[in-house]
Order: sequence, then C-alpha cells, then structure tokens
Amino acid sequence: MSFKASSLLSGDVDNLRKRSVAESTENCCEPEHHQRFTRLQTQPERLCVGPHHPDVGALATPSPDASAHHFCHFTPKCLLAVSRGTHGNSPPRQGEEGWHDGTSRTTIRVDNEVEAHREANNYKFGFRKWKGNVTEKPIEDRSDIDKELHTDLSIVKHVEAPVVTVGNIVYVFLFGWWISLIYLLICPVMCLTIFGVPYGKVCLKLAWYVIWPFGKSVQRACHFVNISAVKPTNCEIIPPQEHDDKDAGMDKDCAPLLVSSPLPIEIPVPPLPPRKTSKHWCRVSTCLWLLLCYPVLAVVHSLACVLSWLPVFSIPIAKMNGRILTTVLLMAPEDIEIHALDKADVCETRVVLYCYQAFNVYYYKYTVLGINIFALNLLPLVFISLIAGYTDREHKYFSAETVFTIAITSIIPLSYYIGMGIASISAQSNFAVGAVVNATFGSITEMTFYITALIRGHRAGTKCYEEIVKSALAGTLIGCILFIPGICMTIGGIKHSEQRFNSRSAGVGSALLFISIGGVFAPTLFSKTFGNLVCESCSNVPGNTTVPFICKDCHYDTSTADPHLVLSHIEPLVYTVSVLLPASYLIGLIFTLKTHAHIYDIQVSDGHGGQTHGHHVVHWSRWRALTVLIVATVLMASCADLCTVNIEPILSHSSVSQYFIGVTVLAMVPELPEIVNGIQFALQNNISLSLEVGSCIAVQVCMIQIPLLVLFNAFYDVGFVLVFSDIHLWASIFSVILVNYIFMDGKCDYFQGTALVVVYFILLAVYFFAPSPHSC
Repeated sequence: MSFKASSLLSGDVDNLRKRSVAESTENCCEPEHHQRFTRLQTQPERLCVGPHHPDVGALATPSPDASAHHFCHFTPKCLLAVSRGTHGNSPPRQGEEGWHDGTSRTTIRVDNEVEAHREANNYKFGFRKWKGNVTEKPIEDRSDIDKELHTDLSIVKHVEAPVVTVGNIVYVFLFGWWISLIYLLICPVMCLTIFGVPYGKVCLKLAWYVIWPFGKSVQRACHFVNISAVKPTNCEIIPPQEHDDKDAGMDKDCAPLLVSSPLPIEIPVPPLPPRKTSKHWCRVSTCLWLLLCYPVLAVVHSLACVLSWLPVFSIPIAKMNGRILTTVLLMAPEDIEIHALDKADVCETRVVLYCYQAFNVYYYKYTVLGINIFALNLLPLVFISLIAGYTDREHKYFSAETVFTIAITSIIPLSYYIGMGIASISAQSNFAVGAVVNATFGSITEMTFYITALIRGHRAGTKCYEEIVKSALAGTLIGCILFIPGICMTIGGIKHSEQRFNSRSAGVGSALLFISIGGVFAPTLFSKTFGNLVCESCSNVPGNTTVPFICKDCHYDTSTADPHLVLSHIEPLVYTVSVLLPASYLIGLIFTLKTHAHIYDIQVSDGHGGQTHGHHVVHWSRWRALTVLIVATVLMASCADLCTVNIEPILSHSSVSQYFIGVTVLAMVPELPEIVNGIQFALQNNISLSLEVGSCIAVQVCMIQIPLLVLFNAFYDVGFVLVFSDIHLWASIFSVILVNYIFMDGKCDYFQGTALVVVYFILLAVYFFAPSPHSC
C-alpha cells in the first residue's frame, strides 16, 4: 500500500529548517519533542501525507532571536501555532527583558480547520475552554489505545498478557456463572422439542463459552486460508475492502488480506467455492428457537449489557453480550464454531466474536458520536429526575432528598452537552457568532438555578433562598479561584515537574479578578460602613454592673437604618456597579482580542492559497448543536426547578450549615465538566488553559451573571440585594490575593497547587462549622 506525500514549498522548508535550529537551542525543549522535530527537519516532504503521517509533536518555545511570525500549513494534518509576542504593527521587542516579558509560543497539532478554530477559541478571552474534539478523527489516525476501545470484538489479536487476570475472574462471579446457567437450563428444553436438538447443542457450547470467553473465538464455519505456515514479523490480517456486490459482502469475513510492515507481503488466496444461501430461517427448529428460547436469552443478555455498560470500565462485557445477542444467536447452528486461541499464531484475523479482557481502565476516554461515555451514561438520570419530580410531587415513592440528589446530578451531563454545543457552533462559525453563543449560553447553567431559586424564595416569602444563591455565587468564585487552578496544578505537576504559563495573559486575568471582586463587594462594604449593627439577643442583669453585657448573633442590617438608605444609596450603587462590570468585561475583550492581540496571538495559515485539504466529519452540525443547546437549556431549567423545590427539607432539617450546602453542592456540581477539561489541559502540559478555565468562569460570574441577576430583579422584583455576608466577603478577597501571589513568577508546580487546594478546604471547613444564615 503506498501513499502520496504532499510536498512543501522550498521557502517553507528553509524556514522550517531555520526555525528547528533555533528551537533546538532552548533548554525547555523536551527530548521527545526535539526528536520529532528533527525527524521533520530531515524529511520535510513528509510533513503532511494524507491520512497516514509521521507523528508531529508540540514544538518547543523559540529563542529570542527567532522570528516573531510563525505559520502552520493547513493540510490534512495541521499545526496550530499559538504565538504570544510581537505581531502585526506592534514594535518588536529587543533583548532578553522583552522576550521574557511578552513572548511565549505553544504549537498544537490539530487535524483540520474546524479543530484549529476550536483551539483558537480556547485561547480567546471570554470563551469557555473546551477539551473534547468537535470532529470525528479517522480510526486509522487514532492511537492504539483508542483503536482498542472502539473495536467491535471481531478481530483476533495476539496479546502477550495472560487471560487469567483479576478482572476476568471478577467477570465469572458477576456475570459468567448465571448467564451460563441460563444456557444450561435452555439446553434440555430445546432437546425435548426434538426439532431443536441442534440449538440445544449450541446452547451447551455457548454455556461453556460465556462462563470463560477469554482467549476463545466464535467463528463462522467456512473455508479459511491456511496461514499457520506463514509467520512474518508484525503481520496483520485485516478485512478485505467492501464491494458493491452482495456476494462479496457475504464472504468478507472469510477472505483475509495480509499486510506486513514496512513492505506488503502478498499471499495467494485460493478462490472460495460458491456459497449457498442459508435456509435455516425456514426450518421448524429456527421457529421454535425464536419463539421459546431467544426471547429469554434476549432479556438475559440485555440485562448483562446494561449492568456492564453503566460502570464504563466493563464495556467489553457489554460489547460481548451485544454481539452474542445480535449476531451469534441468529446464526445457523451448524455455522457456529468455537476455537481456543492458538498462541503460536502471531497474525490477526477477523472472526465473529473474540474477547480477551473483561475490564479496561482506559474506557474513560470512550466516546459515542463525540459524546464522552460518562455524560452519555448520566443522561438517563435527567429523565428519571423529571419523571420522579413531576409525577410524585407528594413524595410517596421518592423522598425530597432523593429527588434533589438526582436532579442536581442531572445538571452534570446537561452542562457537558451545553458546553459541547457551544464549542461546536463556535468552531464552525465566525468570531461574532461564537461570541454571541458563548455570552448567551455560557452562563445558562448557573443562571437557570439562580433565577428559579430567587423566584421560589419570593413566592415562599423567605430570604433563605436568596442567601443560598449568594452562597452559590461566592462558592463558585472561591472554587474557580482556588480549587480549579489548584487541582490542575497539582495533577499536572505530578506528571510534569514544573509547568510554565503566560504571565502576561495571567496578569490580565488577575486584574479583571480584582476589578470583579471590588465591584461585586462594593455594596457590601458600603452597607457595613453606613448600616447599623444589630444583635439578636442580649443578656444583662439590671442594676448589676459587674455582670458583663453579652450579645449574640450580631450583624449589619440596612433595613433598620435610615429608611432611605437602601432606596437612595445602596440600590443606585448596585445599578452603577452592574453597568461598570460588563463595561470592564467589554474593555477586556477589546484589549485582548484587538489592541493587544499579541498576548493571545494565533497564527494560522495554509500553504495552498487558503484552501483546506482532507476530509473531516463534524460530530454536531450547527443546527444540531443549536437544537441540543435549546433542549438542554429547557431540561436544565426543569432540573433547577426540581432542585429548588426539593431543597427545602434539606435546608430546614439538615444539621449542616446552609452556607456549606451553597458553596459546595450548588456551586461546584455544575462546574464538574470544566474541572475535567482543566485537568486534561494540565496533563497535556498546557497549564495556561487550565488556569484560564477557572479565571474565565470567575470573571463571567462577576461581570455577567451577577449583573444579569440585578437586571432580572429590576424587572421582576424578587428582593435580591447585592449585599453579601462577611464570610463571603473576606473569603473571596483572601482567595484573589493568594492566587495572584502564586501566579507572579509565571511557573507552577504541584506544591503550589496543593497549597491552593488546602486553603480551599480550610475555607470549606469554615463554612461547614459556620452558623446558618439568620433568614434560614
């Protein structure tokens, strides 16, 4: 099999060679990256070679003398150059000081223009960061682990690992014995019908197979080529190409094609005899099988599929049961053959079913139509929560705590689908459309809960829900400022001893955080300055001055102060802040995307006149992504409504402080997909995006979500006043100061990340032991 290599222009090759020499002098260049780039230097004509290509890794940071402009070529395999430095009409920086002050370049490998656009959006200010791909990667271009995950258990592979493993033994105790028992019970039933004796024998064979299927293959009885005498190194028997005629399609499992590496070795395959059409569908035994036993086995294997699919890591068991149900049990009994694996044969061949492991820890990467397996498995919880919440309002079958738990968990997959819809639309659209979609749906998860909770509290005539919303807002700020960067730095620092990030862009985010915290808590500081100190209970013995005067539950209350204080001073201040914060956000957009775009400079160009090459399939089209966004938003509003309805027993009867419930469950559960994205960025040594995940959410909370709540309260008065408790004020200010101190030097390790996580848990302990709000 040969491939045509796409050649680069001679000027591009010279530039690539010059850049590689400059980059090889950097101390921060990783050995594997240097080796990969050296291979590119020696063989530049093979930079892009269609679906099969040399592995191109991330390029190292260039030296100060290197060119400020870096381009990548959009071919089937493209490089997205994210350059932060002098660009455009900006004056070039000279010397070491200018280099360390403003330049830092990361080169990321992408597959097509859509993925390049998605990666570019990750580096744009104001866009939520997304890790998952929005296009489908060809199976031949995926890693060996990914190929293994998406196999349909129809290929016999020579595996050095033994089949007697802990996971396989666990399968026997969890699934194998009772499935085998069902087959043993069905076997005499089919034999008693006389006509079903062949199927009775099949049941006996399958009973011994399902109790220990590992290392055994289920094959279709046909004429195979004898390949035992031919044992080339690293040989692979792959299925033949699909043909248009149906007869060739019927025999594709029996006509292997031998391919070896690096040169193909062709083995003459004798012609197969003409295959006769099977008549087993017209037999009496087949009718008895389909009426008596197949429905029972369908229930058994379907149950096994569901039970093994939900834990994710046991998906091979689900695939095996599905293959038995849909293929093996529908074959003619004389065509079913079960063979043990011949370890002397190192070649790969295609069969009906072959399984060698019951569990695989890498299945957390498994995707279906681009959807992560965990988000897919959590989707039924959404419908369960809706059914249980709206049909059992009197809690005859499900308690309020159970419905609340299911509803709050349902927000996790819905947040994932909303994020994937935003990423899909943004990657396939221009900047204006992407910015509108991000601004519209980026905060929809939190806003739906906040608004429904405020409406619920207003109708119930209690301020407790308002305090819960404020706790959730403060918890989101503290979690995004401390926990998300901390956990990403910790996990990333374990894999990479030290990680560097763009201190200039981090400085912009830190400045916006200071502006955000200052604006959000300005009304709180104002109320503490001009409000009255009110105590709930005071004790003193009249006439006895020796007994101290003791007061409890003292707090600042603006309602008992000057009646005009709230209306004439605090409310105008809140509205002023609500206008200035979005204006600051807009200024940040203009600064980072227009006037100082070199901070997030992204150079993407191709060497073929702006035309992209190669074929890619988008998981979700624009209309499909928009439909998912709308449906997920409606479901999110329903789940948020169920959370607010069923949280009342938890608030009134729980011994845990309502502050703690707000800053943990209600604040961080919707952010779990973002936390996972940040951890994945950190593991890929892209700590800059990990840090921006948290800062982006925190800035959006202060500059978009809170002003929207104030605007909503202006049109529909629910009594929301932007005045926070002291614990929220000091915890948020302390978090911002600490994280800015950590980000000063532009590098981090697991110790600094651990410090942030420990401080976050200390604050959680403060919230846990704090008394509940006065209104709850």
